Amino acid sequence: MSLFITNSLTGKKEKFKPITPNSVSIYFCGLTVSDLPHLGHARAWVHVDVMRRWLEYLGFSVTYVENFTDINEKIVARLGESDYGSSESEVATYFINKALEDMNSLGLKSAHVYPKASEHIPEIITIISSLIDSNHAYESNGSVYFDVSSFDNYGALSKPNLDEEFFSDASEEASEKRHPHDFALWKSGQVPPESISKYRDPNLPPITAPSGDVWDSPWGLGRPGWHIECSAMSMTHLSNTIDIHAGGQDLMFPHHENEKAQSEASTGENFANFWIHVRLLETQGEKMSSSLKNYFSVTNAISEFGSNSIKMFLISTSYHRHQAYSESALHEAVERWGRLERTYLRTTNASLGPHPHSITDETLRKSIESSIQNFQIALNDDFNTREALVAIFDVVNSLNQHFETHEEYDHFGLDLAIKTLDALARDVLGFSFDVVDSNESFPDTITSLIASREQERSKGNYDKADEMRKELELLGIIVEDTTKGSTYRRK
Repeated sequence: MSLFITNSLTGKKEKFKPITPNSVSIYFCGLTVSDLPHLGHARAWVHVDVMRRWLEYLGFSVTYVENFTDINEKIVARLGESDYGSSESEVATYFINKALEDMNSLGLKSAHVYPKASEHIPEIITIISSLIDSNHAYESNGSVYFDVSSFDNYGALSKPNLDEEFFSDASEEASEKRHPHDFALWKSGQVPPESISKYRDPNLPPITAPSGDVWDSPWGLGRPGWHIECSAMSMTHLSNTIDIHAGGQDLMFPHHENEKAQSEASTGENFANFWIHVRLLETQGEKMSSSLKNYFSVTNAISEFGSNSIKMFLISTSYHRHQAYSESALHEAVERWGRLERTYLRTTNASLGPHPHSITDETLRKSIESSIQNFQIALNDDFNTREALVAIFDVVNSLNQHFETHEEYDHFGLDLAIKTLDALARDVLGFSFDVVDSNESFPDTITSLIASREQERSKGNYDKADEMRKELELLGIIVEDTTKGSTYRRK
């Protein structure tokens, strides 16, 4: 069974073949760290995490690099705000740490390297110098620009209409260019106040002087352009040509288009064989964005709904389709995750201990085998997480049907189901199945069920509370109701 991926460069679904057999290189275009990560960022994180996990499941050795853009006027605009820091690097470090905390909370696999743009100035200068030497770039008043007309394949990735004006450059920068679509590789001096003001909180005192970190270069003190940073980081930590370059759809133009052009003009080699773009998470028809103030931070979302429910929500729509944010969809994801976790815990509990009267349920076993095949087909078809979840819930349905129709269980089938959910739902999709520990600490699903039962008892709804008691017992929790209250412990 081969893996097929939709390549943004061609617009076609293509059979994946790595540059080096059994090895895959992935560069994920990460955050510009000027604000807290939101669910739009998490959508890309989670989907690319599943892609990496699936490649590893298929037996590939994956090298995964995810950058942090820590040089940007949006970061400078946060200077002096709250406790973020008094320098560009301090503000960036604050938000990098917040992003890493959110990634960890979501249970994402760590990147092999998290490079920062500020740590790659020598490599950036080397690439820019090579572009000047090969007449793909030119210096102007201490800044350096890439000459778009010098690169024949410019526009191949995003296919922009170059007759339209895509840029809103400051007038002095526009006057330095040979062509309006040329883009900055190096910017002279610090960030001017007018470039900061559009990102600055209007309730804060304005920044009236040029600000931000600067570095020495052959063209004088200045700062790297946004696009050149990713080229340097990718080529430093991977190679001139990589297997997969991934990122959000909103980065395709101009960022990825410019990144591709400058990289290939510098090396004469293909920059990435596959370009993958995760479609946007939208709120009322607009992309979720820090600048639009319509976002739900990852920290708050996890606090309210839990990381597993957030993942359930995000992968319920495949990466190549736009996803709409809504409270109702998140609550549905909470219910679906609860159902999956309860079934997993019930199955785990039923599989414990001796099994003197185990039976054989061919329907259960065949259903699990079919679900495994369907899961593999789904993810090999352009990482179709939506259909992969359908396969996971087919296992859930088969298990619940088995429990409802049998007094004795097929323990071989239960063990097969546990191994399947561990391998596919946990290891590939990234869900975390909690277990009840010896200190009577319960997973969130059980804690929530206990809280709901106590609420029903307080209202005098004892029939409903009894139903919940039976459900808890199926999950391996012994319930004892006394005049002093209820106790809950595992079997």
